Amino acid sequence: MSLGSFLRQNAQWLGAGALLTFLSSFGQTFFISVFAGEIRETFGLSHGQWGGIYTLGTGMAAVVMVWAGGLTDVLRVRQLGPFILAGLAMACLAMAFNPWAGLLFVVVFALRFFGQGMSSHIALVAMSRWFDATRGRALSVATMGFALGEALLPLTFVALMVWVDWHLLWIASAVAILLAVPLLMRLLRQERTPQSHAERSISVGMRGRHWTRKDVLTHPLFWFMVPAILGPPSFVTAYFFHQVHLADIKGWVHVELVRLFPVYTALSLGIAIGSGWALDRVGAVRLMPFMQVPMVAAFMIYAVSDTPGTMLMGLACMAITTGCMATLPNAFWAEVFGTAHIGAIKAMAAAVMVLGSAIGPGVTGLLIDLGLGIQRQFIGVSAYFVLATVMMMIGISRARKDL
Repeated sequence: MSLGSFLRQNAQWLGAGALLTFLSSFGQTFFISVFAGEIRETFGLSHGQWGGIYTLGTGMAAVVMVWAGGLTDVLRVRQLGPFILAGLAMACLAMAFNPWAGLLFVVVFALRFFGQGMSSHIALVAMSRWFDATRGRALSVATMGFALGEALLPLTFVALMVWVDWHLLWIASAVAILLAVPLLMRLLRQERTPQSHAERSISVGMRGRHWTRKDVLTHPLFWFMVPAILGPPSFVTAYFFHQVHLADIKGWVHVELVRLFPVYTALSLGIAIGSGWALDRVGAVRLMPFMQVPMVAAFMIYAVSDTPGTMLMGLACMAITTGCMATLPNAFWAEVFGTAHIGAIKAMAAAVMVLGSAIGPGVTGLLIDLGLGIQRQFIGVSAYFVLATVMMMIGISRARKDL
């Protein structure tokens, strides 16, 4: 099937996935961190305190994701999606009207759970379940929503903050999310399969069977993959979370850094599309071990860059991995463990990723407060990705006889 035919025949379902991933932007770090300076100033927080609050709220979201993510094995997307988006809109309103620093972690929890967590999760699980032979292409198209959000929202909202109070921008975000709910319902007036239940799926995993979440937790491959799942959300999140601080220590105006993000996003989108095409032909299992090698170069460049041009080189390297992360891991779980319980299995991986996005800002913020500069930390991050890559290679090699 040609790409044009694929898009025409599946436009409404692919559009629903892309809409959900785009709306998840309002709970993603690259969006929340745009307001970091205003939040810290309003509530009198240090980098470490704000990072700690972010870690606590996001960590709570990761814990709840382990249970809530399994709902995608029970409920259809058109049933679950509007509820999740309503929760995300309420979280945006809470950020706008919350007057107490003590409640910030609750607001962060809601933004991260309904945004980065569940909005992304239900979109990617749906693509993994609804598509088999074209799963890679479906995932790459759906993840365009992430790319669009990364490209448009930070730059737009940084520019708007010059003229508009930041609280009003969170209210506008809530309105935009609520206006999108009827569109989602229209796109999903008919789901791609008669039932969204896993037992109707045709995809099996290792040893020709469907794996349960309990089975996955007892297989060494999952644990060998955990560092690789944890790393990108931890340190990509930390990079965007500390973007205001990073621009300051580089001696740049914040907008000089932010205006590089659309280029990063365009590169990431191109890689996501390419990786989706590649995994349909080669398979996610063969591609996964090489996914995080560019991160080693990216964070070394961040550590030494002194101009926006060199910073862009690092962003280009990071875009290779983040583009692959948009498609490969989601297809990997389906290929290896089947799709009968893909919601529950993917929920564990999503919880690890959300946990990573909690750890990164908290640890790096604390280390900044203790005097270990973010640029020196980036050297250690590069070493982490070397270790994660080695562990992936070992885990997949050991499991190859079952694949």
